Amino acid sequence: MFVRTQRLTLRPGWPEDAPALAQAIGHESVVRNLARAPWPYHTEAAETFLASFDDPVDPKFLVFEHRDGALRLIGGTGLSVWKEEPNEFGYWYTPDAWGRGFATEAGRAVLQAARARGIRRVTAGHFIDNPASGRVLRKLGFRPTGQLVTMYSRGRGCDVTSTRYEIDLSEDDCSGGGDEDHRMAA
Repeated sequence: MFVRTQRLTLRPGWPEDAPALAQAIGHESVVRNLARAPWPYHTEAAETFLASFDDPVDPKFLVFEHRDGALRLIGGTGLSVWKEEPNEFGYWYTPDAWGRGFATEAGRAVLQAARARGIRRVTAGHFIDNPASGRVLRKLGFRPTGQLVTMYSRGRGCDVTSTRYEIDLSEDDCSGGGDEDHRMAA
């Protein structure tokens, strides 16, 4: 599945994306906020991650910015299984993409794609020392559950406290506002 927004193209990862992926995610400031990514992040880790894009209709994407007529890999987002949660929303962005609204723009597209696939409940979380992710989740319409859980971060090599969120996509407004045009293609 491909999704196009005003500034972004979201598409599945392909094996040839491994070098660009390793470069984009390969910052300690990025990996430290992720549960599953190792640090340091090498091309081999990128290759392993890209092999997980086995279902072409899953709402799981690499995120590319449209810049000067070309596409530049700036992040990843989508839904995956986490513990007992079948639809856990997650994302990451390379540091020079932070603070530019890309996480919210792409997140709205992912939630729209999930809703189109009949997914109704989506969960998410962020490490408590990363409040910027909580702001993004709230902009997308996620609500705090009040639950704190301890998660192992491969990048940090230790347990980290995470706060949990959820969203009901069967409610009228799952987009968290905005009226961007999202075009999806299978």
